[in-house]
Amino acid sequence: MNPVIRVLVVDDSAFNRRTIIKMLEAVPGIEVVGYACDGEEGLRKVFDLQPDLITLDLEMPRMDGFTFLRIVMAGRPTPVIVISARSEDENVFRALDFGAVDFVAKPSARISPELFNIREDLVRKVLSGGRTDMTKVLQRNRQIETAALLPPTSRKVEELSLGNKPAKALVVIGASTGGPPALQTIFSAIREPLSVAFAVVQHMPPGFTRAFAERMNKLSGLTISEAADGDLVLPGKVFIAPGGKNLVFEQIKQEVRIRVVNPLPGQRYIPSVDILFNSAAETFAAKTVAVVLTGMGNDGHQGVMAIKKAGGTVIAESEESSVVFGMPKEAIATGCVDTVAPLSLVCGEIIRKIGL
Repeated sequence: MNPVIRVLVVDDSAFNRRTIIKMLEAVPGIEVVGYACDGEEGLRKVFDLQPDLITLDLEMPRMDGFTFLRIVMAGRPTPVIVISARSEDENVFRALDFGAVDFVAKPSARISPELFNIREDLVRKVLSGGRTDMTKVLQRNRQIETAALLPPTSRKVEELSLGNKPAKALVVIGASTGGPPALQTIFSAIREPLSVAFAVVQHMPPGFTRAFAERMNKLSGLTISEAADGDLVLPGKVFIAPGGKNLVFEQIKQEVRIRVVNPLPGQRYIPSVDILFNSAAETFAAKTVAVVLTGMGNDGHQGVMAIKKAGGTVIAESEESSVVFGMPKEAIATGCVDTVAPLSLVCGEIIRKIGL
């Protein structure tokens, strides 16, 4: 039987604190052990109460969330889930850089009963995040910091005159909890354009994927953007599935284009790794390399079977580096994974599989 996850709620809004506490206390397996109205009070309670997980508002008086995160990660590394307004996308990614394991998007920046709409997402991430191994989180953040010290990339796909030549292969990647830093680690290691295309599903709500793509684009030799309906799939390009939508492919004669489509009724994971992988198997068949990275749940396990059946290749991140060994574990259990590797070796495995 899993132990109870002890949670500290840090938020300067009394309404938000009460609402978050009410949502969490109603769930078996979660105990709210305290709350704080600002970062300074939150720090004292982190060391006094020693919670298993912290929910954190970033905009607070006296001490903001970034300072709070920096001190917590240095003194008592603890899983943190940021609860942020959709307008604060850049702040969310900064928080992930500081060591937060995940985030939940508030429906509104204003105080509103709509906050109750985050209940399912929040509870799922608390139950998963409360058992996160923080040594893995901090390790991959150090890898990102090292990559940031490299000189900026200057040779993007447009400068190589690759034109509209079709991509020789497609790499599809799926990730959830712990995924943004993992993806940054992979794409920052690619300093020159490649003759293949990439498509990525990172479980993320609407309003955040564009900023995420722009952030990664600055670190990579590939051209990374949020996918738009009708985009031509070309070598050297990376397409990030928009939050709240699915990404599929459509072949018209010699061209392959992106189609951004609405989620299916009752779909659990949005965007869907399974839908991306299934479409890649249909369109690129044996020219597909699929990668399943850290994340909770089983999204992608059906897709890897489709890719393997089509003659493609599958890589899964190992438990050794996965922040949450859910999605990779489920993929491995299908028997369709060709290679299991820690994050530090995944980029090299991708390059080797596509034969470059």
